[in-house]
Amino acid sequence: MMGPAIDLQQVALTLGQTRILYDIDLHVPAGSIHALIGPNGAGKSSLIKTLMGQMPHRGSLTLTWPDKPGVIGYVPQALEFDRTLPMTVDDFMGVMTQRRPAFFGLSSRNTGAIDDALTRVGMQHKRKRRMGALSGGERQRIMLAQALIPAPALLVLDEPMAALDEAGVAVFEDLLGYWRKQEATVLWVEHDLDAVRRLADRVTGLNHQVIFDGPPAEMLSAGQLLTLFSAHPRRREASGETGGAATLSRAAA
Repeated sequence: MMGPAIDLQQVALTLGQTRILYDIDLHVPAGSIHALIGPNGAGKSSLIKTLMGQMPHRGSLTLTWPDKPGVIGYVPQALEFDRTLPMTVDDFMGVMTQRRPAFFGLSSRNTGAIDDALTRVGMQHKRKRRMGALSGGERQRIMLAQALIPAPALLVLDEPMAALDEAGVAVFEDLLGYWRKQEATVLWVEHDLDAVRRLADRVTGLNHQVIFDGPPAEMLSAGQLLTLFSAHPRRREASGETGGAATLSRAAA
């Protein structure tokens, strides 16, 4: 099933006294791979969390599904957990993909899907290893594997390549190709500009506000990147602007 189009209109986010996002207008076409880039602290992860319903915000956020609403997959920037826990890769995949308690083992209904997902990310041979014993790149591959179950129509990826080695990067690029063929919508936060040039359909430069938005070949020029990484957010708190209540709607729901 094709993924949804994403539309943000005048989305603003303030945490305490700090304005994080300024009036974000953004359109992500259905079935596209859309990259989000910008300097550290620019609000990229905050925008992702806003989309996932984890941040209070002003403005409108709409998912328009071509048919009925589908599955949303999410890969966070890092997996935080107690590394001394005796939790294997199989245990983790069970926790993330089934309702049955992990200490009862993997559900037979999910075993095939978990086998396929771990094989796709090259981690089938590590399934009995403790999660705490894996490298950062291996844990990131496991996070990518869990996002495959059930098959997602919308992928939200927060710097998925950050801890990956060369082999892991190849796995991730293969997954992007797979999701493209499935016509999933992918919103992807990334720092690797070469990867964005090669793999994204469209790129948005964010530094608390949208600096540019368009095809990577046109947007990732030296001049545009200089503007992005040196931009300062508009200071509009003093203007007394207000916004209406935030809304989240799924047009086909």
